[in-house]
Amino acid sequence: MASFAKIGLNGKVIEVQSVHNNELKDSNGVEQEVLGVEFLTNLHGWAIWKQTSYNTYGGVHLLGGTPFRKNFSGIGFIYDEDRDAFIPPKPFDSWILNETTCLWEAPVEKPETFTQGLTDNDENPIPDGYTWNETTTSWDLVDNS
Repeated sequence: MASFAKIGLNGKVIEVQSVHNNELKDSNGVEQEVLGVEFLTNLHGWAIWKQTSYNTYGGVHLLGGTPFRKNFSGIGFIYDEDRDAFIPPKPFDSWILNETTCLWEAPVEKPETFTQGLTDNDENPIPDGYTWNETTTSWDLVDNS
């Protein structure tokens, strides 16, 4: 199945639709985005539709294929025409857009530690959890006990 994002005002994604791959195939059997757009236009009326790849995240295709438009889109994402990319909603005002992945990143790197010394039933260390604190623009350790 192919996925298409319906683009509203200011590039905001307002809907995501699935279209069977057969609807995208031209007379030579090659999938064409424009045919998916035509299919959706005939079904729903005119709108701006952009194909989005379910297997693309952070500019990487998760199955080793060719990444497409940086990220699989969802409602509330923004389609950035200049970058030809889908950008998720900004989680916090202080976070910065990574131009390579088109994902938001904290201004401070998230710690990866095992300071609490807890283990699961198989005696594997449990990583400490952190939550972002926008007030202090830092990561707060979550108490796992």
